[in-house]
Amino acid sequence: MAEKGPIATIPEHLSYEEAAPLIEGSHYAWCDLQAAKLSAGQDILVNGATGAIGSAAVQLSKYIGAHVVAVCDTQNRELVQSLGADVVMDYIREDFTKTDRRFDVAFDAVGKSSFGRCKALLKKKGVYMSTELGYLSQNIFLALLTPFFGGRKVLFPIPTIDKKDVEFFKELAVNNSFKPVIDRVYSLDQIVEAYTYVETGQKIGNVIIRIAPY
Repeated sequence: MAEKGPIATIPEHLSYEEAAPLIEGSHYAWCDLQAAKLSAGQDILVNGATGAIGSAAVQLSKYIGAHVVAVCDTQNRELVQSLGADVVMDYIREDFTKTDRRFDVAFDAVGKSSFGRCKALLKKKGVYMSTELGYLSQNIFLALLTPFFGGRKVLFPIPTIDKKDVEFFKELAVNNSFKPVIDRVYSLDQIVEAYTYVETGQKIGNVIIRIAPY
């Protein structure tokens, strides 16, 4: 690791297992929120608010000062509320694309929707972002084309991370402004089981692998 690479010391009050996910989903979320230029007072929709990226996006959006509408399933409503969401929508009971609310940013943190479905949710200069390429990689092409029309647009930023980002998340953790959600912790010899669980698509936040000292 280079001296100026993305590295920082672990906050004293965190264990290794608590520190490990501190810059995982969060750096993806932070990169996207910065690309969208989300600011205090704006409205953001986060679809998939219980994943590693989505749960980070909710917390980071609130840190910025935005008004957050988060989409999740019934059993995780209380969790998402605890992350700071102003409004929680249950996708099992309602179609979030039918809401009358309008947003500056619609962030699909699970890649299960599309610009076409979410376009009507956006304000005139609103931004749609997804963590996935979309059908036939459409989000790449839309990110290249939609900015030319001067209205609602798609962004597809490439996630990056540097030393100041890591130090930023360390500061948030020290100040209790951000806490990554941890679903399960597996030992290293359970890594196949851990991957199998993650691949179900049902994990909440992060899955941690515990490496015991020798």
